[in-house]
Amino acid sequence: MEEPVTAGRARRRTRTTTVILRGALAALLVLATAPTPARAAEPTPNLSQSIAADQPLATGRTTLTTGHVDIGPRYVDNRWTLLIHDGTQARPVWRDPDETLLRVSDAALQTVPDDPAYAFLGIEAGARAYVVPQVQDRNVVWLGWNTQDPRVLRTIDRGVTLTLLGVRGPGTLTTYLQSGNFAAPQPLWRSAESKAQPFWVEVNTHTHANWVFSAPGVYLLAVQVSADLVDGKKVSATGTLRFAVGDATSADDAFAAKADTPVPAGQEQPAEGPAGAGDRAGGSPTLLIAALAGTAVALAVGLVVLLLRGRGARRRAERERPVASSEGRR
Repeated sequence: MEEPVTAGRARRRTRTTTVILRGALAALLVLATAPTPARAAEPTPNLSQSIAADQPLATGRTTLTTGHVDIGPRYVDNRWTLLIHDGTQARPVWRDPDETLLRVSDAALQTVPDDPAYAFLGIEAGARAYVVPQVQDRNVVWLGWNTQDPRVLRTIDRGVTLTLLGVRGPGTLTTYLQSGNFAAPQPLWRSAESKAQPFWVEVNTHTHANWVFSAPGVYLLAVQVSADLVDGKKVSATGTLRFAVGDATSADDAFAAKADTPVPAGQEQPAEGPAGAGDRAGGSPTLLIAALAGTAVALAVGLVVLLLRGRGARRRAERERPVASSEGRR
C-alpha cells in the first residue's frame, strides 16, 4: 500500500509548489519588462521606390548638399555593410559613409516651436536650430533610411535594427518621426542620452525623419545596422555618418575628423560581418524573449503537474484514512 500523505510531505509539496509559482511569475515579469528596440512608425506617405541589384558602389569623396539620401544595409563582396544610398543624381549609387559628407546648410535653420511636445529636443523655444525635415525641402539634403536592397530583402528575417552608438559634435542631435501635423512626435535618437539607442525597421521599408542639430559644426554619428537572417545567422556592421552643419563649417575639417566608433558602457564592440553563435552584437531581442517565454511555460507546466499530483495524493489519502482508522481500532 502506498504511504499516506503526511502533514510533513504536504508542507514540502506546498513549499515546492510555491517556489515554482514564484519562478514562473518572475520569468513572466522579466518577459513583460524585457527591453526591446523602439519601433519606427509607418513609412512616410509617397515614398515608394525600388532599388536595383546592379546599382554601383561609387568611390571617392563627395559632398551631398541637397536631394534624396538614405542609409541602409547592403552586401558588398558577400559582406554585410552599412552604406549611403545616393539618389541625388539620375542614376542612384551606393557610397561609403566615411567618404560621404552630408552638408546641412543654413537653409535648414528653423525656429524651435514654443510647444511642450517638443521639449525632448532640449533646445529652448524660439531658438534657431538646423533641421533636416521629414518632408522634403529641395534646399536641404533629405535623409532617411531603407531596407530595400534586393539581397537584403531575400536574406533578412522580418527586418533590421538601426542603433545609434554615439554622437560627437558641438551640440546635440535629435532624430524623430511625426505622422501628420496633429500626431505626437516620436523620438528615435537623442545624443543627450549616453546609452545605445536601437529602433526596429521592417523589411522593404523606406522612411524619412526629422534630424535636428542644435549648433553648427562637424558631427560624427556612429550607427550600427544588425539583423537575423533567414538561415539563422546574425549580421552586424557599423558606419560613421559625417555632417557639416552650417555654411561656415569646413568640409576639410569634417573629412579630417576622427571617425572611431564609440561603444557605450556595457556594450560590446559591434561585429563586422556575420557573427558567430556566441556573439551578442547585432542580436535580436526575439531570441531572449523566446527563451524567457519557454522558461515560463516550462515552469507553469511543472506547477500544473505538481498540483495535479497533489490532488491525486489527497484523494488517495482520503480514501485510505477510513481503512487505517478501522485497522487501528482492531
